[in-house]
Amino acid sequence: MAQSTVQEPHLAFDADRAAEAAGQTGATPYERYARLDVLHTLQQPRSEVDAELSFIITTQVMELLFDLLRHDWTLAARALRADDPEGARGALRRAALTQDVLNGSWDLLATLTPTEFSAFRPVLGEASGFQSSAYLRLEFMLGNKSGRLLAMYADAPRVRQELTEALHGATLYDEVLGLLARRGLLAAAPAPAPERYRAQDAVREAWRTVYTEPAHADLFALGEALLDTAERVTRWRQRHYASVKRTMGEKPGTGGSSGLAWLKAAAEQDVFPELWTVRGEL
Repeated sequence: MAQSTVQEPHLAFDADRAAEAAGQTGATPYERYARLDVLHTLQQPRSEVDAELSFIITTQVMELLFDLLRHDWTLAARALRADDPEGARGALRRAALTQDVLNGSWDLLATLTPTEFSAFRPVLGEASGFQSSAYLRLEFMLGNKSGRLLAMYADAPRVRQELTEALHGATLYDEVLGLLARRGLLAAAPAPAPERYRAQDAVREAWRTVYTEPAHADLFALGEALLDTAERVTRWRQRHYASVKRTMGEKPGTGGSSGLAWLKAAAEQDVFPELWTVRGEL
């Protein structure tokens, strides 16, 4: 994509148009249902670089998909609490399709050349994807918790409160371990903790029993659905790392993050670790 020297009218932020759209109800039932009158006013490039529009739309789509993923993982957790592994598997299957779309969305950002990204990067200021509260909530749901990250939301008390509750609350994997305990495969489920989940020998042994005894066929299927989820999380992190490396190399991340080094470390962390380590014992 070439850099434009004149911002096209339909790409520029028009305050009057946005204000007018905010009060509209939509010209058709479809537009009213999907709130398209608002949706199409949310893309407001701050530079005259053509590639910025692709960057904005892709990141906004990612944020919406984060919300959908949270919805289905919440349903999966609810099913697990109700001793319904089949219901949890159904929610995880739907979520896996969302994860596939999310992972594919990196293809759009991969079209940005280093020159194009550098041309509009200054308008981002301190903004960074690292600050996404929706994505951080997903990481907390997976057990990758860190209380120090809440400092980013000091000026957003509602968001900070929601993340604080997620930090101290049960994760998706906590609900899985609760189910294993109720099935007699664990002496007790670990209590939710405001820290990153660490692999436990007792949990690995529980999964080995699940994978080797036919009586636990429904939990076997649940374990494989969880692996589908975990594998897609790893793909997401790897694609994020590769995309940043391709677009900006080893420059420090916007917003003060360590950029590539932090992403590489994240990509090496396994989600639901015992489901991976037990495979060496089967």
